[in-house]
Formats: sequence, C-alpha cells, structure tokens
Amino acid sequence: MSYFGTDGIRGKFGELPITPDFILKLGYVTGQVLIENSNSSRRPSVVIGKDTRLSGYVIEGALQAGFNAAGVDVHMLGPLPTPAIAHLTRSFNADAGVVISASHNPYFDNGIKLFSGDGKKLTDEMQNAINDKLRAIMSPADGADASELMPIVDPANLGKNHRIDDAKGRYIEFCKGSFPYQYDLAHLTVVIDCANGAGYSVAPRVLRELGATVIAINNKPDGLNINADCGSTHPEGLQKAVIEYNADVGIGLDGDGDRIVMVDEMGNLIDGDGILYLLATQGKQQAAGVVGTLMSNMGLELALQKLGIGFTRAKVGDRYVMQELDANGWILGGEPSGHILCLDKSRTGDAIIAGLQVLAVMQEQDKALSALTEGFEVLPQKLVNIRLAKMQDPFAHAELVSAFDKATATLKGRGRLLIRQSGTEPMIRVMVESDDEIECDVMANGLADHIKAVLS
Repeated sequence: MSYFGTDGIRGKFGELPITPDFILKLGYVTGQVLIENSNSSRRPSVVIGKDTRLSGYVIEGALQAGFNAAGVDVHMLGPLPTPAIAHLTRSFNADAGVVISASHNPYFDNGIKLFSGDGKKLTDEMQNAINDKLRAIMSPADGADASELMPIVDPANLGKNHRIDDAKGRYIEFCKGSFPYQYDLAHLTVVIDCANGAGYSVAPRVLRELGATVIAINNKPDGLNINADCGSTHPEGLQKAVIEYNADVGIGLDGDGDRIVMVDEMGNLIDGDGILYLLATQGKQQAAGVVGTLMSNMGLELALQKLGIGFTRAKVGDRYVMQELDANGWILGGEPSGHILCLDKSRTGDAIIAGLQVLAVMQEQDKALSALTEGFEVLPQKLVNIRLAKMQDPFAHAELVSAFDKATATLKGRGRLLIRQSGTEPMIRVMVESDDEIECDVMANGLADHIKAVLS
C-alpha cells in the first residue's frame, strides 16, 4: 500500500497514519532516505513549517524526534504558508522541506507534505523509497527485528534542532520581490481572508508593505478555527466584506496559503480558472501556454484556444501541473481550486504571489478586476461529491461504466463528464459540464444517485 495520496500523507489526527508513533517513523525513514541519497559530507538538514492547527505541535515534535534520531538536523520555521517552506528549503540549502498541514480540510485533520531540496514536490522515486521503508516498519516480515529497521545511531551523530526567528521576514521580502518595482498598491483597498490559517500574519503584511490599505479578516487563529466557514473554500464572507468596505479587490487564502480565490469590486467570485485566464491573456505579454487539470472548466480551454494560447490538462494535483509545465516549457498553470503556479516567480503554487501578479496586471492596464475578466465565460458546471464508508472504484462496475459512457456520448462536442476518486478521502467526485445548465444539474445528480445505489 502507499501511505501517500495526491498531496502527501493526510488524515484525521489520532487515526493512522496521522498518529505520533507513525509520524516519528516517517521522520526517521525520511531521514534515512536523505542520508542514503546525500552526495555531501555534511549532515543532511530539513526545514519544518506548519499551519495553525493545534495538532501541529504534536506532529512537529514527533517529526523532529524522528529526523534527529536518524542523524538529520532540523530547522523549525513555525506557522508559515506551504510555499514559504518550499522557498526557505532552497534558501537554507536544506535537503528537504516538510509542511505540517491538511490544507483546506477542517482542524481535526492534519497531514505531511514533503519538498525536495530545490523547493519542488518530492520526486516519485524519493517518495517510493520512503514509502517502502514505512511499509517494512509498519508491517515487518516474519522474524524481522524492529531494531534493524530503525537502528539507533551513535549519540554523537544525532541531529540538532534550530529555531529560525527571521523566517517570516525572509518570506515577506521574497513575496514583495515578485511584484514589479515600478508599481505600488497605494491606491488600492484590499480585503484579505486568511482562513485563520498559515498566512494570517504574513499575507496582510506583504500587502501593507506594498502600500495597500488592508482589511484582514479571519486572521485570528485559535488552533481550531482554520478553514471554518472562511477562506478560499467558503468565500461568501469575503464577497460580503468587499462590498461592505467598498474595497477594490478581495483575496481569499486556504489554510496553508497555497490556494487563492479573488473577488472583484462588485463582489463577483473569480476562481483559479479565472485567474489563469487573466494572467495568460491580460498582461503585456500573452502566455505561450497554460496547464490546467481534469477539473479545469472547458470555457477556459475554449477561451485560450480562441487567442492561440496552448492548453493542456494534467491530472489533479499541483505536482502533475508542474510536470506538464516542465514538459512543455511553460510557466503558467493551475487548478480551479486556486493552486496557481507562476514559475517565473516561484517554484510552487503560492497564493500570495499569484494574487500579487493579478494586482500587477491591474496596475499595468489601469483597470478594475472586473474589467480584466470581462468576456471570460465558463460552461455551467455541477460537481457532486459522494462520500463512501470506504473507497471503491466505480469503474469496476459494468453498470456504472455503461451509465458513464451514455452520459459522455450525450455531452459530446458541448460538454464533458469527469468521474474521479479523491486521493485523500473515501469520496467519488462527479463533475458535469454542459452548455445547458439544467441538463448539467440533472445529469450530475442522477449519476451521483446511481453511484450511491451501486456502491452503498
């Protein structure tokens, strides 16, 4: 089995794999893999950051102990957005970066994301090596000695810990450096919804230090309120605040600060597809191409094709978007959920930096956000999530496959169907796009009911 999903290891805290014992082992075997793959005579090091979940303290301690026991030094960054950890991994010349977060999930979930030394998602080869060692420890072969799987290093070779006090300041300056030097935000009022998450401190400071009048909401985390009816997954409060404060723009982050949605001055929501369209088409130079995912709206594909801009779809997950960007030599890609990669500015999806690039286009064109997205139309889309007691493959049932094929034939040339299993929880996602909104809704709900009837 693989302990890794589409975005690291994730689950409910206190249940495997998110238990202190498992996470200590994860830190240990990851340290082993780093040592085995090191080409340097120095001791390997990692940086560890987290979001604002209360369980992060426990996970942080377990990881730290595991890495130290394997002989790896640890640099503790504290609460910071996921992309900040990716950046600081490179900045500190560390061998790996570790993020303790469950992204947009509620507080009782948590997880681990791993970055390679260059600030990108861990390679499949490294991830598989870690997973193999985890499997061996969690399910040892008959007669296997646990001490052989987790040998205790000489006390003189244990890793050390370092608390990094200036991590926030380093990341803030990095974000500001992505904004064109000839512009500032002095004429803009920006509402920023921090989701009571990892960006609660740094995101408002970046905007203020660039001159904006900033109204920060959901920026008082208590360890339990992360993503609670706020942030990019619940943007209604942000839309209301933009209107209430007569703001020019709203920015909504998720709990770990790598997803973004935006709100224009009239309160209209702009998701990841809209942001990609704007960045690809409205700046001084059009993008050569854009990578979306299987979830990207067909309207984005059609709009880019009309302008002669290349478009391709990757599997869901920003690591797969990155792979397609590298394969095509492009710099812009992302997901409707708000993972936006601007590879000329950052090595990973970064909500703050993506938002700054949109604000820069507003400055370049001297236009309101609504004007920059005017004319971009998406096809009606309906997404229905079916939660199961345990994950099952809907394509293993001929009755369901026949229903999917029939729906696909009905939508041919004017829409599409996507049936996808979640990589992080026992859930089937049914997405239907159609030029007919009623058909879209009826078909998605009908297929969802069919799946429930067969798999329940």
